[in-house]
Amino acid sequence: MRFSVATLSFASLAALAAYTFAAPIKRTVSAVDLQVLQFAYVLELFETSFYTQALSVFQQQDFINAGFQIADVAIQQFQAIQIDETTHVSILQSTISSLGATPLSTCQFNFNAALQSVEIMAATARLVENLGVSAYLGAAHLITDPILLTAAASIVTIEARHQTLLNIFQQGSAIPQAFDIPFMPSEVLALASPFISGCDLGISAFPTLTVTNTEVITIGTTLSFSSVAITSVENLFCQMIIGGSPFATVFPISSCVVPNVNGPVAIWITSDSQPLLNNPRDRATDKFIAGPTMIFVDSSQDVLGQLARGSSSSLAGLTSSVPIGNTVISTITPGQASAVISSAFAGSTGLLTVDGLSPVH
Repeated sequence: MRFSVATLSFASLAALAAYTFAAPIKRTVSAVDLQVLQFAYVLELFETSFYTQALSVFQQQDFINAGFQIADVAIQQFQAIQIDETTHVSILQSTISSLGATPLSTCQFNFNAALQSVEIMAATARLVENLGVSAYLGAAHLITDPILLTAAASIVTIEARHQTLLNIFQQGSAIPQAFDIPFMPSEVLALASPFISGCDLGISAFPTLTVTNTEVITIGTTLSFSSVAITSVENLFCQMIIGGSPFATVFPISSCVVPNVNGPVAIWITSDSQPLLNNPRDRATDKFIAGPTMIFVDSSQDVLGQLARGSSSSLAGLTSSVPIGNTVISTITPGQASAVISSAFAGSTGLLTVDGLSPVH
């Protein structure tokens, strides 16, 4: 069964967004602004492709089996998100074309590892939306055109609404932190590039970092990692940033313990114990060994989540044996989302490796 989402027509939404993105007169933008637009366009294609593939794979009974109280509620919301992402794609595409450039059209997206169950798909959707918010935040300082900056801000607010909805679907806090975590484009690709092939974004992807824990990740969990960039753990450090924190919490890689936190945590492995700055423009990327990756620590759960997916105890009973990458997950619950998702990245070094965007100082 499929829900039909009652919304404004796609054409009306596109016309409204186009008014924001494209001024009524011929405009030019800087090469960096154009590259940011291309990056945003591919990221929106990435999101659209994910939801399109997911909605084509799963049926109403799959959502019921995953613990959703009313399957049609979940399906309707995933369809609504898909419509938003598709609209973003259309507007960014037309804007890039209006500026005399050709939108990147060769990218291919493979989410097979994330579409083996609704549980994994919903957990991946949460990551996708957090990544979208982080990407727009981290690229904001690169944009010099105020019209484009305002238009990008109008998209990131929608991505944040999606993020809240998916936090609820995962039975976490709807709004776990007062601030989000910004990522530079190369950091975004450390998470997204394992799903992308066939195109050159002109941006170097940092080496992918995998969290290899298969148990529930919570406060006090000691994290373990895998990356082709990690050949020895000697003199390496785990750095964790949460929204609003001015700098990272740092541990030796062998004793990377989840602190007292609720919500998303961004993690890097570095060659230096100097804390990374939350500010992406001045973050010491030359110290990166791998990452970032993200985990979600649902130490505080809203009652609202139980309306969507029942009680936590009922979800804990959902089990399946799912091989992803080099890891077999025997029990899938919302609390294991981070390990499930990151294991899909195992063995990836990041496929998009051409020099690209640099911070604007």
